[in-house]
Amino acid sequence: MLRTKFAPVASLAGALALAALTTATVTPQSPPLAAAARSAPPGRDYPVQPVPFTSVHLTDVFWAPRIETNRTETIPFAFEQCELTGRVENFIRAAKALRHQPLENTKPPGYPFDDTDLYKVIEGASYTLSVRPDPKLDAYVDGLIEKIAAAQESDGYLYTARTINPASPHPWAGKHRWELERDDSHELYDLGHLYEAAAAHYQATGKRALLDVALKSANLLVETFGPGRRSIWPGHQITEMGLAKLYRVTGDDRYLSLAKFMLDERGPSPGEKVNPRGLSYNQAQQRVIEQTEPVGHAVRATYMYSGMADVAALTGDAAYVKAIDTIWENTVRTKLYITGGIGASGSGEAFGRHYELPNMTAYNETCASVGMDYWNHRLFLLHGDAKYVDVMERTLYNGLISGVSLDGKRFFYPNPLESNGQHERSPWFGVACCPGNITRFLASVPGYVYARQGDTIYVNLYAGGHADLETDQKRHVKLVQDTRYPWDGGVKITVSPDRPRTFAIKLRIPGWARTDAVPSDLYRFADAVDAPVSLRVNGRAVALALEKGYATIDRAWQPGDVIELELPMPVRRIVAHESVEADRGRVALQRGPIVYAAEWPDNPKGHVRNIVLPDSAKLTSEFRSGLLNGVQIVKGRAYGLAYGANNSVTKTEQDFVAIPYAMWANRGRGQMIVWLAATDAAARPTPWPTPATTATVTTSPARRNPSAINDGDDPKSSDDPASYFDWWPRRGTVEWVEYAFPKPSTVSEVEIYWFDDTGRGQVRVPASWRLFYREGNTWKPVTTTGAFGVEKDRYNTLAFSPVTTTGLRVEVTAQPQWPAGIQEWKVK
Repeated sequence: MLRTKFAPVASLAGALALAALTTATVTPQSPPLAAAARSAPPGRDYPVQPVPFTSVHLTDVFWAPRIETNRTETIPFAFEQCELTGRVENFIRAAKALRHQPLENTKPPGYPFDDTDLYKVIEGASYTLSVRPDPKLDAYVDGLIEKIAAAQESDGYLYTARTINPASPHPWAGKHRWELERDDSHELYDLGHLYEAAAAHYQATGKRALLDVALKSANLLVETFGPGRRSIWPGHQITEMGLAKLYRVTGDDRYLSLAKFMLDERGPSPGEKVNPRGLSYNQAQQRVIEQTEPVGHAVRATYMYSGMADVAALTGDAAYVKAIDTIWENTVRTKLYITGGIGASGSGEAFGRHYELPNMTAYNETCASVGMDYWNHRLFLLHGDAKYVDVMERTLYNGLISGVSLDGKRFFYPNPLESNGQHERSPWFGVACCPGNITRFLASVPGYVYARQGDTIYVNLYAGGHADLETDQKRHVKLVQDTRYPWDGGVKITVSPDRPRTFAIKLRIPGWARTDAVPSDLYRFADAVDAPVSLRVNGRAVALALEKGYATIDRAWQPGDVIELELPMPVRRIVAHESVEADRGRVALQRGPIVYAAEWPDNPKGHVRNIVLPDSAKLTSEFRSGLLNGVQIVKGRAYGLAYGANNSVTKTEQDFVAIPYAMWANRGRGQMIVWLAATDAAARPTPWPTPATTATVTTSPARRNPSAINDGDDPKSSDDPASYFDWWPRRGTVEWVEYAFPKPSTVSEVEIYWFDDTGRGQVRVPASWRLFYREGNTWKPVTTTGAFGVEKDRYNTLAFSPVTTTGLRVEVTAQPQWPAGIQEWKVK
């Protein structure tokens, strides 16, 4: 068997330069790997290279505490959850099956992609081990790798969903290997995360155990797929990124060729079975180089665009670059949330139509934000343009870290921009992709701060700490940042080359510090400010001449030279493009890179959706050290609207406070809003207290929070997605919902607005329903001659003989094969 050659690099830190992105070839710390060498290490690469996170040490007020929480809390917690939920046990069971040992449980994993959750946390743990040795964690990861290796089949196949019980694998897996890969099997997706974890672990520790597993698997792929062999493309992308990493580690060009093959094969094939959700769902509606806008599942899309960027950088494929540039332009022009999130629709976890950016139902999966930052960082490395870092920063500070709580143990899967109290963080999920992605991304954040191109240094993010850089000419430069960013725009950078040298430093001047809310017309600042950016070196002013968003200082640097950058941070109002229906008549608030939200604990009576923030309202900011681990808040005066007894609207002036959006839902469940009403017409007045709105609502078992049933909001239609309740996926069942009144009430009429999402979902109006009132401990049917209506797009009113009661109960009989749901239930 031939052996792979590894080309040396200067240091392990150099090897980790692209660890969270692409990885570089490294010298092994043990004998060569058993895999065929096909080429030398990459001769072509990204024009701009990131400075490895191992060379950047943050001590700032914002990221350093979060990275430490990720190390000490989130990663151990995620490993614990992988143990408790059977994800680790799946590998143990697979290994026993391979050894023909009896299994008490031959049931396949809950999902065929459960293996990836362990791989992702191992990747995050590896990043932390590379910067902070932890013998206990190191030994624990070694033990996990032994279990993974034992579950690998002799030819390299690794997929516990099949190996545990090959005769009866997971129903999504198919009867034979790979046959359902383009649909739901996730065999290649699992391997993509394995490859990323293996590269990270090898480079962090020098240990080959997991890398050997990955290469054995990758060799099976190159022997199975490719020109003259089987055609394949991953149903869920990331394999392409993983193969590019293995290419960088080994120099084996078969891995890079297979990554490109998988991308080039993607697209419709005449007569081929089509995914039931359509080829757009996993970006196969066209060949990748023909695509012009983001469609389908948002995570899959960004992983594919990132993989295309890797392959383009390593092969010079200009068609790939043109395609992902075009897709990016469409994204930031029509499909980007102000928080940097993407993927508007929960149906398919997907991109919506142009300008379709709802707030209450915004999906914005945490994993999609991770993918968005992977993609934008790669585009920066290709083009050296700050606009990509501007978008990356917006996502990073807002839509991405909102995915994890301040204590590091509760998570968001979707990240909406408005809530009526139905959203709350969860300690884990059945589909647990987001927590694992958080662990690996946060550990690598320092690697996004700096980059270099030749002897030019890019400063992309501002965060206190120090970095040790090495240029192409083996020149060493130390940079020390002193700043309270993102709470304060003052940045001081001490530059210390190993000896006096001439080189350029490019400082990103964020779009928000100039005139651009985003690099498109999707959002714009509604107000003008006269607060220019200032730049000094050793106390002397430097003229700002921007190129691609960077201010360049090219000079002879002496050790101890000081750059002082001042980025003014007034509170800014942002308005959306008129085509964004959900944001008409509304404003969002931003200060520096931080997008703000009004949340229930900080505003009168726990209501924020009724707030009107006039354009004339003066807004100020202050730092509150005792709030949410220390945050900069925005405050001012606003108006609160409320309905009166006769349906009139009252308007009351009140204090107003907004917090960083990413920090919401750390204090319990309640109202939150990013896009604040600027006019009375856009606000939702607080409902007048009624028996329904003051009742405690409970239901038969359901996944969705029932608070929408009595929130007082009138739906626009039966399929209004803003605030509803349903019993999906329970079909054809008899369900119930109860109101418990705070005190006995005399009632004689109910109005029910049924939820029905025909055309986009699976919930339908019910076949029938009944109404009961509580008498003591007994439910009795109401006396009525009225019809129990089940019409769509209207309230169905039922009058009955008055009763004095402490509660009402609706029993709902769903249509056969369909779940039922309710938009709103009123009581009079």
